[in-house]
Amino acid sequence: MTEPHVPRQPQAFALWREAQDTRIRTPLGGIYYLLAWLLTWGFSNDPLALLAPGLIGLGVFALLLTLRLLHRLPDEQTPAALQRWLNHHWLLILSTALAWGLAHALAQTHALFSSSAIIATLSTIAFSTALAFTFSMRKKRATLALLLIYLPGLLSLALDWQARHAVLITLSFYLSYLLLALNRSHREYHNTLALELQLLDQQERLEQLSRTDSLTQLGNRYQFNSLFPVMVANAQRQSQPLSLVLLDIDFFKRINDEHGHACGDTCLSAFAERMRQNFRRDSDALLRLGGEEFGILMPNTPLEQARLLAEQFRQELEREGFEVPGATLPLTASLGVGCYDMRHDSSAEAFFKRVDDALYQAKDAGRNRLQLA
Repeated sequence: MTEPHVPRQPQAFALWREAQDTRIRTPLGGIYYLLAWLLTWGFSNDPLALLAPGLIGLGVFALLLTLRLLHRLPDEQTPAALQRWLNHHWLLILSTALAWGLAHALAQTHALFSSSAIIATLSTIAFSTALAFTFSMRKKRATLALLLIYLPGLLSLALDWQARHAVLITLSFYLSYLLLALNRSHREYHNTLALELQLLDQQERLEQLSRTDSLTQLGNRYQFNSLFPVMVANAQRQSQPLSLVLLDIDFFKRINDEHGHACGDTCLSAFAERMRQNFRRDSDALLRLGGEEFGILMPNTPLEQARLLAEQFRQELEREGFEVPGATLPLTASLGVGCYDMRHDSSAEAFFKRVDDALYQAKDAGRNRLQLA
């Protein structure tokens, strides 16, 4: 479940898991339907006299097997695509079940199959048992498949009640057992799926925690180190602007020293909330890089637009300050703003250093100002 192509949304993951299980389990059954028909036909009283139905059955089961094998999972892992694939594959499963049900009925009614009718009956028992435990993901569809396998043969046995009632009654009892077993297998499958979804959710929470600063709920340095080179590579490949804003709270140590670390933590949280209010676009990545240093990654944002947003933030911060019980403390920040430029930035590290240098120029020039890189 840690592979990148595995869907993370619960609905998509449940469909992905079902599609994977269906795809893995389906080829073997298709092969044995074909072999069972070859045995039923080959051990009949006179295979040559049954050449036409034998070849027709051979063609049908070979075609269904081929279609199963060729029906590949979709590249797109969306719920709609996965559901579509499952619907189409279940159509193949149900068609195979109906084809075998008709083959079993033919073996029970045609006189030339009298010596191999037992093979068809045993195969019906084997296929229905496998289906009840293998394809229990969808109970209604699996129930329909069981009925398609069984009912044609049961009907043919009922037509010869006097001679076949014992086999008919035995198969009917076994069908009732399979329906109960299917119900239990269905519950067990979905219980296991629920556990997988819980594990996936826990894994997602842990990964989220590893990428999130616990105090400010912004992305942390680990997330920045993961996002930044990817965004730079995308900007280079797509020739789209990528702006970076680096912010440093001015004289933050003074707040800690004069008002305590609890007040300092509250200040950091308030600063992060101001960032969220000012940089509201879903595409922007807001991060705490460490201590009182913050960063904003702004894809598809030219330098002037990033400068205007950053300057607006700086001015609002200066104007509003930071509220503490009984007073309003001055709260300002120094900012470095830059836009990725292939002519000047040989790498993501070079781009970051250029903007970081601009931040330090703003601090050296007296703080509470913005410096373009």
